[in-house]
Amino acid sequence: MSERKTSSFRVWLRNALLDADARIDSGLFRLGTGTVRAAAAYSAFMERFALTGFKRFLVGMASEGFTLGTAGIIAVLALALPAFRETSDDWLKRTELAVTFLDRYGNVLGERGVRQNDTVPLEDFPDYLIKAVLATEDRRFYEHFGIDIAGTARALVTNARAGGVRQGGSSLSQQLAKNLFLSNERTIERKIKEAFLALWLESRLTKSQILKLYLDRAYLGGGAYGADAAAKYYFGKSIREVNLAEAAMLAGLFKAPSKYAPHVNLPAARARASTVLDNLVEAGFMTEGQVFGARRNPATPIDRRDIAVPDYYLDYAFSEVKKLVETLPKSVSERIFVVRTGLDPNIQKVAEAALDQSLRQFGKDYKASQGAIVIMEPNGTVRALVGGRDYGESQFNRATDALRQPGSSFKPFVYTVSLMNGYKPTTIVQDAPICLGNWCPQNYGRSYMGSITLQTALQHSLNTVAVRLAEKFGRQKIVDLAKSMGITSPLTLTAPLPLGAVEVTVIDMTTAYAVFANGGKSVYPHAVVEMRVGTGDVVWRYDRDAPQPVQVIPPSVINDINPMLNNVVENGTGRRARLEGIKVAGKTGTTNAYRDAWFMGFTGNYVGGVWFGNDDYTSTNKMTGGSLPAMTWQKVMAYAHQGIDLKFIPGVGDAPAPKLDQAPTPLDVPGLEATSRPITLSPRSAERLGRLERLFKEAPPLPPTPGGPTAMDARALPARTN
Repeated sequence: MSERKTSSFRVWLRNALLDADARIDSGLFRLGTGTVRAAAAYSAFMERFALTGFKRFLVGMASEGFTLGTAGIIAVLALALPAFRETSDDWLKRTELAVTFLDRYGNVLGERGVRQNDTVPLEDFPDYLIKAVLATEDRRFYEHFGIDIAGTARALVTNARAGGVRQGGSSLSQQLAKNLFLSNERTIERKIKEAFLALWLESRLTKSQILKLYLDRAYLGGGAYGADAAAKYYFGKSIREVNLAEAAMLAGLFKAPSKYAPHVNLPAARARASTVLDNLVEAGFMTEGQVFGARRNPATPIDRRDIAVPDYYLDYAFSEVKKLVETLPKSVSERIFVVRTGLDPNIQKVAEAALDQSLRQFGKDYKASQGAIVIMEPNGTVRALVGGRDYGESQFNRATDALRQPGSSFKPFVYTVSLMNGYKPTTIVQDAPICLGNWCPQNYGRSYMGSITLQTALQHSLNTVAVRLAEKFGRQKIVDLAKSMGITSPLTLTAPLPLGAVEVTVIDMTTAYAVFANGGKSVYPHAVVEMRVGTGDVVWRYDRDAPQPVQVIPPSVINDINPMLNNVVENGTGRRARLEGIKVAGKTGTTNAYRDAWFMGFTGNYVGGVWFGNDDYTSTNKMTGGSLPAMTWQKVMAYAHQGIDLKFIPGVGDAPAPKLDQAPTPLDVPGLEATSRPITLSPRSAERLGRLERLFKEAPPLPPTPGGPTAMDARALPARTN
């Protein structure tokens, strides 16, 4: 019975599978024949529209063009999307960051940021100023839709004929978009973003609003943003009061303020103003007779040559403020701050003069054209910073942004790792040939000293010993220590690492050496000491809000490494950095092909880093760290240590410093009546006075006494008698 049921089930299953197979086969057959018939019908239908010859070529090109154009639009939109993320609903009302900087004594240094000035309406701007701007920057401003296609094409043709950039193709709306939302980088991506944002601005603002924003937000050199600020900076008057010659000079600044700023290059500024007057006549906005007087009597700006502004320092401080603002509580909505810095104006002037005079006197001989200096206290307060020879010629800050190889000035990190792992200054090491693969480092004199102490090896800056130490204790430990001491740039684990074949900045190296000077504690480098809002309330203070220092090098190791670094200055490669009666510790640094020369040094009071070289990385004429950098360091520090309480270097003690071989050459410092530093308050005294100031400001007013005068009514107080 069971066998019969099994047999019938098998028959049923077989029939079911055969039925399914038949249905699938017939369905696929009908689908195939139907598809063939449909394709044939479609082909027959499309044959009615078949083209041949030239018509077919045109249609094909149009089709390809449509396809490629669609793909291009999609790609351009994808590139433009990041630009639109920069905008927001309140972008027009957004207040830009504006900072007034004070030196350590409370004197005004300068300003940075954009202080918006909407108090001058567009109709109060002189008509000839607006015409001068439009004639020079965008003559078809009121005719185009944000992108001047004709003007762009004309600029392309002119530049192609000239073989370089002679005319700009950006409309005024595009320039405003760049000023508001983008950077100055010259890339295709930025130009695409700029074009889309220009269209976006045109769709939301009137032409008059765009023009007003452009006149108010453009940077015109000298730290001035907007035409009114520029008029006050260059001519000492409101934009309402400028004459035609002054308006022409201002209009010439919009494209290249650093090149045509009158306080930097007056002949170039006047030549540019003459071009603007030509543009006014060429555009038909004014006649030759109307501009004749401006040609005969060109504008004369205020003489600011004697007004020393530490621009490199202010740039560094402003970048620090930008970062600090992001860390403030959300309750702080202010964007206008008064910031007290750690800058010592006299040390700053001496540092600038020392750098300039060193290059004037020895630059040609050494074939060196640039340099940088950073002076800070062992706690990280930056007292002076020079980022280059001339801020007017180049605003690039070589003290904070230039990545250069430190050479042998990097070796103290290697020796410190050795000391942290059991070595002593008296430990015997081998100065002998060594090869790592195909790389065989040699000493500066191409000779070897054999068995020597660790201190002697550092004194003579022996390369082979540094490489052996790195191989023994590991390059990773060296990198970790350097980063904990303040080096922020990437350090690659290569064989030449212990010889300084990495790229660092002067500010980072100075920060790292400050760890040696303060006894081994981490350092927070800072120009900003205190930030206040317009009401006077303190929103950030270094001693309260900055990261607390931690011990990164044991005191016992500091007591070993600092005498070794002091020995480098007194008996080694850094002899030219010695100070009369003051102990100095430090290290020289010279890179391959003499591209970079450093001296990094410190006393108990100050830490300083000096670099010399060339921006294009060309070699100097055998300049070493013990020559011009050490000499320049000595000039600055000799002045900085006058009139202050001298402190001892940790681990070095109060032993007398050796006498100098010869007296240093005196500096001629513009802006200083004498090269001897006036007696100043110590940092501790200055801090105590600052605390008293805060206590007085934060103290509540005294209650009035019955029948007597109030605390605020000075007129009611009796006269004081002696």
